[in-house]
Amino acid sequence: MARIKYYYDTKACNYERIKTSRWDVLLALLGYLTASLVLAIIISLLYHTYFDSPKEARLKKENETLKFHYELIQKEINKGNAVLAYLQYRDDNIYRTILEADPIPSTVRTAGVGGINRYKAFPKDSLIASTVKKVDQLKRQLYIQTKSYDDIVRLAKDKEKRLAATPAIQPISNRELKRLASGFGIRPHPIYKVPKMHYGVDFSAPRGTPIYATADGVVRLAKKGHAAFGNRIEIDHGYGLVTRYCHLASFNVKYGQKVKRGERIGCVGSTGLATGPHLHYEVLKDGKNVNPVYYFFNDLTAADYDKLIRLAAIQNQSLD
Repeated sequence: MARIKYYYDTKACNYERIKTSRWDVLLALLGYLTASLVLAIIISLLYHTYFDSPKEARLKKENETLKFHYELIQKEINKGNAVLAYLQYRDDNIYRTILEADPIPSTVRTAGVGGINRYKAFPKDSLIASTVKKVDQLKRQLYIQTKSYDDIVRLAKDKEKRLAATPAIQPISNRELKRLASGFGIRPHPIYKVPKMHYGVDFSAPRGTPIYATADGVVRLAKKGHAAFGNRIEIDHGYGLVTRYCHLASFNVKYGQKVKRGERIGCVGSTGLATGPHLHYEVLKDGKNVNPVYYFFNDLTAADYDKLIRLAAIQNQSLD
């Protein structure tokens, strides 16, 4: 039962009952509801400021889990990049150096992955987009590295053939280093008595001394009776290398025949323009004569090689 309220009327000097209209009741009710609503809003804001809703708590937990796994993926990508960098270093500075190949340009190694809209499906600058880009870059560099190793294998096989095809021994037995009679360069000619370019080295040896191929190759010339060189042999070793053997007494190879390093191809004589039995030996690289002494490294010690270099530098008379 609502409490009845009164007020004191000073004119009538008595108490009068306060009458409440419906409008007053309505205003009071609206004020109460408004205050309640404001208070509810304030309480809700304070709650959401300091406490998470179940959905927000679940999403935050999922985000923390995703962030944890993302960090693990980043660590694995970084490990992969570190291993790849080490492989690239060995590739460029060890394998390719040994095989005399140019290193792969950094612009090729760091080339990006094509496709303008490749990452369009991912939110811009998101963790997923950046991770996918890093993985694609790593895959690209790994692909380039595998192709490089294919080249390394091919170069290694070719290197073995190249080494076998490179003149590396003396064409006659000369262990005591006493048979090198004249070296490469300007030398007095034995017949014309004037300084002339001597394009090979002369080995003095008794007639019939065996002559050996200095590297693997194919006989491109085996001919008798040249006015200056006499009986001579030329062997094409590939890679721009040719060796020439002159003044032979005889030879036991023919045009087109394959020969191996150390295989006997003829014997010393004095045919052609020669003052005595000896072998005139030349090495040509890309069609130009080079000093043959630089190719006598396979059957000599370091000391013997130095001695041979000094003997070849003596400005003595050639034998042809």
